[in-house]
Amino acid sequence: MKIYDFYHTPSSNKGISVDSENAGRRKKKWGKLFISTIFTFSILLASSSCKDFLSIDDYFSDEMKLDSVFSNTRYIKAYMWDAANLFPDEGAIFQNNYTPGPLATDEAFTSFLTTSSYNGMRYVLGEITPDNMYSFNTWGKLYQIIRKCNTIFNRIDEAKDMTTRDRFEILGTTRFIRAYAYYNILVDFGPPILLDDEVMESNEQLPYYDRARSTYDEAVEYICNELEEAAIYLPASRSLMEFGLPTQGAAYGLVARIRLIHASPLYNGGDAARRAFGNWKRSVDGVPYVSQTYDEKRWAIAAAAAKKVMDLDGAGGKRYKLHTVVADSETPPLPTGVTSDPGYYNEWPDGAAGIDHFKSYSDMFTGESVIPVNPEYVWGIRSNSIRNNTRMSFPQKLSGWNGLSVTQKVIDAYATVDGRAIDDSSTEYPYSESGFTNEVKIFSGYRLNAGVSNMYHNREMRFYASVGFSECFWPMTSSTSSGQYNQTITYYYDSPNGKGGVSAPQDHPITGYVIKKYIHPNDAWGGTNAHRMDKAFPILRYAEVLLSYAEALNNLTESHTVEADGKEQVLTRDMAEIKRAFNQVRYRAGLPGLNGSEDRQTVQNMIEKERMIEFLFENRRYYDVRRWGIYEATENVPIKGMNVEGSKEVFYNKVIPNTSRIGARVVNRRLILLPIPLREVRILPSLDQNPGWED
Repeated sequence: MKIYDFYHTPSSNKGISVDSENAGRRKKKWGKLFISTIFTFSILLASSSCKDFLSIDDYFSDEMKLDSVFSNTRYIKAYMWDAANLFPDEGAIFQNNYTPGPLATDEAFTSFLTTSSYNGMRYVLGEITPDNMYSFNTWGKLYQIIRKCNTIFNRIDEAKDMTTRDRFEILGTTRFIRAYAYYNILVDFGPPILLDDEVMESNEQLPYYDRARSTYDEAVEYICNELEEAAIYLPASRSLMEFGLPTQGAAYGLVARIRLIHASPLYNGGDAARRAFGNWKRSVDGVPYVSQTYDEKRWAIAAAAAKKVMDLDGAGGKRYKLHTVVADSETPPLPTGVTSDPGYYNEWPDGAAGIDHFKSYSDMFTGESVIPVNPEYVWGIRSNSIRNNTRMSFPQKLSGWNGLSVTQKVIDAYATVDGRAIDDSSTEYPYSESGFTNEVKIFSGYRLNAGVSNMYHNREMRFYASVGFSECFWPMTSSTSSGQYNQTITYYYDSPNGKGGVSAPQDHPITGYVIKKYIHPNDAWGGTNAHRMDKAFPILRYAEVLLSYAEALNNLTESHTVEADGKEQVLTRDMAEIKRAFNQVRYRAGLPGLNGSEDRQTVQNMIEKERMIEFLFENRRYYDVRRWGIYEATENVPIKGMNVEGSKEVFYNKVIPNTSRIGARVVNRRLILLPIPLREVRILPSLDQNPGWED
């Protein structure tokens, strides 16, 4: 998988500079660890034969190369990892992003110009079209990956030196790679064209290439079956040096995610499915692309898929668990007086006691924890994109770009420290939108300044781990230049990093907040010795598995029998199981969980809010609001933030930012799915365009 190379450009065309130690290099994400001879050969094999679904310009040249490739097991493995190398860096969710990502949701906003390839903003501003997809034009690249995988399946027997172990490894990994390509098509573009194991010939007439898309149901079954098959041959774990390569857990985790999407309202009958897809039918046979009949059993299947990941065994216990850091002298005590959850004061994992809630969450993203041994990463990768994109949040006067903003909706969604909503805060831990704190607080290595707005006082630990606000303290301790570390940053209009103080008008946080989730206290961009810690991007975390399991069980109204691994299991809305899964995520954050008496809608509302906070800027919100069928409702709420047009006296008022982009944001049902590139639709008569993009 490729890591994009970013270079700094003038502020009117904001890019991401590459650290000097990384300049000019490209890293593979899955296959970078293989020996240099294989790597060199894979470069020679880099294929340009499938620029899109039909492009076969270099087929014969490739065919000659393939005769040599498939004569040797080593070369086949190199060819396989070369296919994986065609995937984008999943951490590229902001600039030159392969999928719309956070900037296409209600969790993020930026004043950076869309000419700088902040294509999530392009999407919500209506600038993405079927004939101008910018970095979202991944359809052809994904089919290039599929073609390479199918070539391996068709020619693997040509290698006479292949052992049975090698064969299983190659077939299992190749099946995973192909399934992951189809998964990416499914979640961004909708139902794919399924090719099975076919490698299309190069010299046929156009009707040979004309294929119809599958239905959504057909695609889900195919992809999940492929991942289940791949899991049989994938390793249970990888060595520290192989972090990022697919494992059995990654395959099962993706199945759990896909099954939850398939069970969700948008794809499972009911009002949401009718509104979005009721008239969308396959032109060749009139079959609906998305089923209009509700099937509750899908929730049971999704629960069983998540439970399978939860039950995987590892060395000395379960294979996956939430990342936690043991409490120490700097850990703040749990808030007193919590009565909503009887288990809250028990020791972790049965309660919230005994762990440091700030570090347990923050250290996963900043690079503080050793990345390859994080037990919460069901699947993750090292990401230069995430590390380099931290510059978007750093203050401009300290060599940052100061404009990757978090919305007020997110800020207001964070609970108070005792788990209550801000509009229902307790007397002991009040929330107030007036006044300022009068003392410095140090906890878990984090400094909360005196003079901070009371809005940011008494908030849960994930808030401090994720958000930069006015009067926030920035350590930046890798820098040794005076004035470049241990700085308090403000965003008032007349402050150095406010709208009136920066050198370019777009280089300010338009909502008064920036994302700090991936920023380590040592990270710095300005001054001598400034450097950034390595970062990992969590493609799939165990917290997601737990919340998916809770959500799936919560949506059951009767018992369902599901077969998994040859065994039958009966699933119901078991409140004890829902609590067990959901409360772990809450306890890790230092918050009380469910008490077991909540009704179905209350639990669903809590899960939706929890996912918004827990997975902030992890590329889950974009997909979640769509699958829940609430995309239009959530996006129609205007973006708000602090009043960055004013001095400190008026800054702390919630306003709609003064930018035409707010009013220009498009909320349209067609944005549920990306359009298929126009060239593909024009060439293939049976390839139906996605709803709303036909014109």
